[in-house]
Amino acid sequence: MCAEARAGTVLAEKKRSMWKEIRRNRWAYVFISPFYILFLVFGLGPFLFSIYMSFSKWDGLGPIEIVGLKNFQFLFGPGGRVFWESIRNGIFLFVMYVPIMTFLAIVLAVILNSARVRGYRFFRTLLFAPYVTSMIAAGFVFQLLLVRDGGLFNIILEALGFAPVPWLDAEWPARVSLCLLVIWGWLGYNMVIMLAGLQTIPRELTEAAQIDGASPVQAFFRITIPLLRPVILFSAVLSTAGTFALFNEVMALTSINPGGPKDAVLTPFVHVYNVAFSDFRFGRASAMSYVYAILILVLTLFQNRFIGQKD
Repeated sequence: MCAEARAGTVLAEKKRSMWKEIRRNRWAYVFISPFYILFLVFGLGPFLFSIYMSFSKWDGLGPIEIVGLKNFQFLFGPGGRVFWESIRNGIFLFVMYVPIMTFLAIVLAVILNSARVRGYRFFRTLLFAPYVTSMIAAGFVFQLLLVRDGGLFNIILEALGFAPVPWLDAEWPARVSLCLLVIWGWLGYNMVIMLAGLQTIPRELTEAAQIDGASPVQAFFRITIPLLRPVILFSAVLSTAGTFALFNEVMALTSINPGGPKDAVLTPFVHVYNVAFSDFRFGRASAMSYVYAILILVLTLFQNRFIGQKD
């Protein structure tokens, strides 16, 4: 009993000391409290509410009805066909443009990392400019360029003797059109990331390899790429999440037919938005969001395993 009494006394003393410290620093806590209040209201609060909603049925106006796992059962049943098609579309788009964009970003970064390239600062700015351009505006411009009748792309094709392509009216041409828009908008951003990674690699390593007889291409693939692997992984992870979360690009490019022909460019983010704010099924949309988040986590771990591994 004496030991328990001493332990209780020590614990009470620690609590008094803690509250005394809090009272002494009360103004510091007051000044940092806005961040935590805003985080609770706009961060943690919605996150916890969305978890609750994923097990509920709610149209935004009536009472919330608890339905258990029915939202998830719907997704993994016949009713979730459109959701899984949107996931498939995301995989198609990822395979179609991310490797090309990443490779182009690395090549352009290597070229513009050299001060011997005349006007390299101008070209860096020029390539980065699309990233700060409104993607909604760019999407509408691309829509005008790619329209079947009178679009600039088809005018050029016809002038070269080719048949016009239904860029926005057929499944695969629509996917190619979206990939072109995304590469145009995000290539400069990825190039800047690669450029930052290249500037951390000592030039002496490449120069020493070339002195030993390695060609510039060999030095690029044997030295630059391995040392750039963490940056490539970072870019790939961002591109993975960004591909499945494409929204502005899809809505702007396919505003006449949202999602494209036969939902060819319907991404998970667009589908979740439609279910939540067009069908007003907030519980089902929340369940889709968490399934989508788990899939992104799995893909990220996969990339970290096979891209981020050390030699």
